[in-house]
Formats: sequence, C-alpha cells, structure tokens
Amino acid sequence: MGVAGSTGPVMDRDEVDRALARLGAEHEAIETSLLALQDHAGRRLLEGAELTGVTKERWTATEASIGLLWAYFDAYTDALRTAREVRSRRRWSSREDLVELTELLRGESVTVAGSTTAAVTAHVPEQGLAGAGAGKLSERFTLASLVDRMNELYASSLDMVVTADAVWSALPARIDLLSAELRRTRRLAHDVGVRPGEHPAGDDLDRITHTLSALREQVVSDPLAFWVRAPGSSAPGGGRPDTSTYDREARALEDVRREIDAVLTVRQDAEARLIKLRDLLSRADRTLAEARSARGEVLAKIAATEVPKVSGPPTVLQEQLATAAEYRRRAQWHRLSPLLEALEEKAEDELLRARESLTAVTAPLAVRAELRGRLDAYKAKVARHGLAEDPELVERYERARRMLWSAPCDLRAAEHAVLRYQQAAAEMLGPRVPEQGGTGRAQDGRGPGT
Repeated sequence: MGVAGSTGPVMDRDEVDRALARLGAEHEAIETSLLALQDHAGRRLLEGAELTGVTKERWTATEASIGLLWAYFDAYTDALRTAREVRSRRRWSSREDLVELTELLRGESVTVAGSTTAAVTAHVPEQGLAGAGAGKLSERFTLASLVDRMNELYASSLDMVVTADAVWSALPARIDLLSAELRRTRRLAHDVGVRPGEHPAGDDLDRITHTLSALREQVVSDPLAFWVRAPGSSAPGGGRPDTSTYDREARALEDVRREIDAVLTVRQDAEARLIKLRDLLSRADRTLAEARSARGEVLAKIAATEVPKVSGPPTVLQEQLATAAEYRRRAQWHRLSPLLEALEEKAEDELLRARESLTAVTAPLAVRAELRGRLDAYKAKVARHGLAEDPELVERYERARRMLWSAPCDLRAAEHAVLRYQQAAAEMLGPRVPEQGGTGRAQDGRGPGT
C-alpha cells in the first residue's frame, strides 16, 4: 500500500479495527480513572481546605493539571468519535477512508487550544510542560502521545491527592486521640500535685500540649510537609506519613503517665516501701559487719593471702532515707516518688556490694574447706581399696592434714601437699595420674568417688 505522509504505511481494515478497539478500551480506562479522581475524598478535602506551604503550591498546580486532563480527554473523545464515524461509513472501508483513518489514528490529528495548556504550564513548570503549548495558538498530538501526556498528568495529580489524603487519614485522628489522653493525664497530674513549675512532668505536659496543637494545625493546612517519599518509588502515593513528631510526643506522654502512676503508687504504699528500704539497708549493714569480722578471722587463720578491705556503710543513703520519710509526712508525693525509686535501686546495689565483699573476704576459707574435703574424700577412697595403712600414703596424708588444720594455714603449701597425696593414691590405685593445677580444685580425672 502507499504512504500516508508522516504517518507511515496506510493501515488496513484489520489494523484499523484493532486500533479502534484498543483506543476504545483506553478511553474507558481513562474515563474511569478521571471520574475516580474527581470523586476521591482527598481531592474534595483539598478543595475545601485552607492550605499553606508546599501543599498550597502543589494543589494549585494539581488543580490546573486536572482541568487540563479533562480538556485533553474531551479532545481525545472527539478524535476517537470522528475515527469511529469514518470507519462506520462502509462495511469495507475504501482506500480514501483508510488513508483518513490512518491520519486520524496515527497522525497528529488532535488539536488542543494553546490557551488551555498555557494556563497549566504557568503553574507546573516542574512537570516538563513549560513550552508545550505556551505561546502557541494550539497544540497538536497523536492519539498515542495524548494518552502518554494524560497518563503523566494523571499520575502526578493522583500522587498529590493520595499523598495528602494519606497524611490526613493517618495523623489528625491520632493527634486527637493523643490530645484526649493528654487532657485526662493533665487532670490526674493536677490531683497528685504534678504541676508546671513544681514538677518536671508538669512542664512536660505543658510542652506536649503546645506541640500537639501546633502539629495538628500544620498537618491540616500543609499535609505534604509530613510525607516521606519511598526511595526509588515512582508509584502515586509511594511513601509514608512522617509521624516522627507525633511519635516523640506520644513517648513523652507515656513517660509522664508512668511518672504519675509512680506518684499514685507511692501515695498508696509509701510506708511499706520505706520499711522495706530500712530492712535492705539494715541487712547490708549486717553483711558488711559480718565481712569485717570474717576478715579478721581470715587474717588470723590463713597465711600469705591478700584479703580485701571492707568499707563501712554509706551514710548518704541513711540521710536520703530520712528525707524520704519527711516527704511522706508532708504528703509531697511527687518528690517522694523519684527519691524512693532511686533509693530502692541504691539499696539493692548496696546489699549486693556487701554480699560480694563478704564472698571476697571469705574466699580463702572456702578454698581451705574445699582442700579439706578433697583430702578426706581421697582418704576414704584409699580405705575402700584396702590401702589405708600404706606408710607412704599415711605420711603424705598426715602432712597435708597438719597444714590444713593449723593456723595460720599456708594455702599454697597445703594445696601442694594435698596434690602429692592424690598423686600417690592414684599411682597405687591405677595408671592415671592427676593433672597439675593451681586453683585449689580437684584435678584427678577419675575423681574421688571412682
């Protein structure tokens, strides 16, 4: 077939029918999308909102884009209707009809008034439309390029509408719920004496109140300022609302709520907690006293051993305990609460420190007791095998026993004596020789009970 200008070869009837079917399906899809965009809740909210900032700028451009979309769609509809009318003239289209249809379906057959596109390009230069129709009386498109242009405008318009709607759906309702919880917390805080200027939590409540109020106003007027676009995403609405400010204030309110709960708990069980604190500190004092006494015993009974010193009880804890009792007497719950929490932690630490000190001081006595037990266990083992009267074993046993039951006891020498007794017993009982070790623990691979 011949050539129809710049449109390429003339289409045959089958190609025309397939093209018309495809364009008809595209027309229905575009119309459905445009109607859905027109009825979108986010678009209706944007139309009625008093916008500011980036949202105001984007919505001005988007409104113009939506208007241009309908103008393009009307032009597309007219061109498709014209093509269908030409095709319907005859069941078997003539060559003249096919040439005309080829021009309509593939050529720049769609004309849009330049004033229409110029109105949009004045608002949306960032969309690459500047110069596309600006300063022209009209702009011409092929049906395919017009569809591409409509898809671009639709995607950017839908992105703006969906993004704003997503932020409005996510944040204002959550802020309102948090504000309601904030009001309840403020009333409770006032009842227990947590007030601005008197307690840090009261100051926090004031700050959270002001922050949430400002945040809601900003979200309502400029939702796009609270949108985080997903990296690499080009889909409309690809991203998530920025809830960082809301999340921070929600955590702050939760901290205040825990503080107030602690104050309420203090009011209910302050006396019991004070009694428990006195008991903890008393037990720590007794443990330290026991450690000091044990240190003297160790120094007297164990020779050549480093014994750690034992410090006295910290007087600052007793002073703080007296302050806590005074706060309770004056019903200063908001001051008593943090002091009790700090004291409880310190008292537990103090008792743990006292117990660790007692363990460290008595460690040499524990080593001596372990060596005594090991020596007697091997003696019993030897006796079970009928070797209790062996002169060498008796001599080594007595030497080790004298060292372990004399004062002061040289632990290193006593351990060496016990090990020599073990070695002699092992040689007589079997071929296995106990391993060498210097920790004061049993080293015989078979153990005393084998």
